[in-house]
Amino acid sequence: MGQDQTKQQIEKGLQLYQSNQTEKALHVWMKVLEKSADLVGRFRVLGCLVTAHSEMGRYKEMLKFAVVQIDTARELEDADFLLESYLNLARSNEKLCEFHKTVSYCKTCLGLPGTRAGAQLGGQVSLSMGNAFLGLSLFQKALESFEKALRYAHNNDDAMLECRVCCSLGSFYAQVKDYEKALFFPCKAAELVNDYGKGWSLKYRAMSQYHMAVAYRLLGHLGSAMECCEESMKIALQHGDRPLQALCLLCFADIHRSRGDLETAFPRYDSAMSIMTEIGNRLGQVQVLLGVAKCWIARKALDKVRSISFLPVPGFPHCPYLEPVGGSPRNLWGWFWAGLFRTLCLTSASPEPHEVGTFQVIFPTQRRPMRCPDPQLVKGQNWI
Repeated sequence: MGQDQTKQQIEKGLQLYQSNQTEKALHVWMKVLEKSADLVGRFRVLGCLVTAHSEMGRYKEMLKFAVVQIDTARELEDADFLLESYLNLARSNEKLCEFHKTVSYCKTCLGLPGTRAGAQLGGQVSLSMGNAFLGLSLFQKALESFEKALRYAHNNDDAMLECRVCCSLGSFYAQVKDYEKALFFPCKAAELVNDYGKGWSLKYRAMSQYHMAVAYRLLGHLGSAMECCEESMKIALQHGDRPLQALCLLCFADIHRSRGDLETAFPRYDSAMSIMTEIGNRLGQVQVLLGVAKCWIARKALDKVRSISFLPVPGFPHCPYLEPVGGSPRNLWGWFWAGLFRTLCLTSASPEPHEVGTFQVIFPTQRRPMRCPDPQLVKGQNWI
């Protein structure tokens, strides 16, 4: 297959993919990969396969194609291609919750010689690094990375990147329990979609609506949370976005739990766990287990909570005594134990003194003050 035919087939696959004929698009791209001898064309089609498998939640396949793309970039001996392939490798590991590897590959990207692609992709590298630091609960480093990504977005007038960063900042502030800012940033992302997103993929709208739903729930606005989550889920189902479907199911379950409707929450947690397990989102699995545990706490069934805490999650061995959050990837169990212990302390189901050891968590001994992003980086709003 020659260079021109390779380009034609890649474009044909893109048209199929954009019209939601994903499997047909994958078939076309795999044929290109098998038959084309054009290295640049092979590199581009591998990038398409990485993106497609990411959006379908096939993260192990995504990682496989990212590794092949790096080998192709090395054959091309082009720094721009090498940067792009390392970014895809970092993203693949981020999706698989291998956050230390993500940080390492992002640093590799930043350490490559200055290139044309570096100016275009530097913000995406910073965003991926920020998401990894957030997964490791290294909040200050996450915030610094997100701020850097925002600067890239504004300096390059990249509204898509700004939208993605705002969604990540929404997740960040939800985790540090500043719920007003957790709502502000997804709302800003939704504004960007409305103002600039006419030709964008609907996934950007779905993503902003999901993060708004999470923030609304945390603020107690359950009706608004349900509306946003329903809109996000509708788009996720339309596009076959399995990762977003799982997150929406988790959000639905949390909303029903917040309403006290535990019977409705449980099956949604089960459905979310099924997809999280299927796609390999281990952090999502821990978040589901925490939601289920909170349901049993509401019913004062501490024996059920104890049984949940010993459920196996691949890559996260049971560990009731945790090192400071941000150590090894297995410490994502901190999401479970810290949230569980806090819930126990805030409810009438608080454990007896002799039970406290069961839920003990070791927290970091030093806490640095949290700095907010430069307000100049968020256009048109005064949110401090």
